[in-house]
Amino acid sequence: MNILKHCTLCPRKCGIDRTGSHGFCGESDKIRIARADFHLWEEPAICYGSGSGAIFFSGCTLKCCFCQNHEISQEGVGYEVSTDELAKTMLGLQSKGACNINLISATQFVPQVIEAIGLIKNELKVPVVFNCSGYESIDTVKMLDGYVDIYLPDFKYFSSELSRRYSNAKDYFEVAAKAIDEMVRQVGKPQFDGERLMRGVMIRHLVLPSHRDDSIAIMEYLGKKYASDEILLSIMSQYTPVWKSGLFPEINRKLTTFEYERVLDSAQKYGFRWYIQQRSSATRDFIPKFYGEKEGS
Repeated sequence: MNILKHCTLCPRKCGIDRTGSHGFCGESDKIRIARADFHLWEEPAICYGSGSGAIFFSGCTLKCCFCQNHEISQEGVGYEVSTDELAKTMLGLQSKGACNINLISATQFVPQVIEAIGLIKNELKVPVVFNCSGYESIDTVKMLDGYVDIYLPDFKYFSSELSRRYSNAKDYFEVAAKAIDEMVRQVGKPQFDGERLMRGVMIRHLVLPSHRDDSIAIMEYLGKKYASDEILLSIMSQYTPVWKSGLFPEINRKLTTFEYERVLDSAQKYGFRWYIQQRSSATRDFIPKFYGEKEGS
């Protein structure tokens, strides 16, 4: 894992020696997670049946001011696990009936994740989901080729000014567009077993209050870039002003029905299979509980 000695896993390319320090993501070379359990609040195709086997990783390569998971992404909550323990956690979730293994914000641990999956590849019978911010190095995405069945990237911004203002990532659109294109190349068109997604790319977009025009620009980009059967869309309305949203009055409120429906109107033109979430989910009640130490320890 020499890459961790001069880390370039994410687009920040901070170059920190994570074997002795912490990178931009806030993490060292030791895997840390904050929750491993069933998750029932993903899109129906992702949490089919018993639910998604979600593993929430600590740290993050973005700095979103509205992050619902800020306890683990930016405040350091989580506990250390070995590569072997991570592999056993995946198998444990599978044995309990998880419909997939959902790796949430795992970019900063990609080499270790690949090693863990490699240990159990012959035993793992459910799809592996890479659930990420979309702000991914294309080289890191290429490392995952053959290990991931479903990519679940965010596509947060079209405007570089908005991505700089809210996530400290002026180059977000350019980077995410290239990363998503590589994801589509790897796994191809969506494949289903009934209503359960087995392979493919589902792009998530969270509509921000006051910025429906930016969301519409993303829908138009995707509509021109991809055929209607190449990707799936999840257009989310559950924005909740948390963490540091109060520093930005224009997003320090919930989304309106008018704003959300204008974005849906734009997306509808392109014929994608898509998912929407009820605005009733725009509440802190849907944020999972995270742990700073292993449950039961």
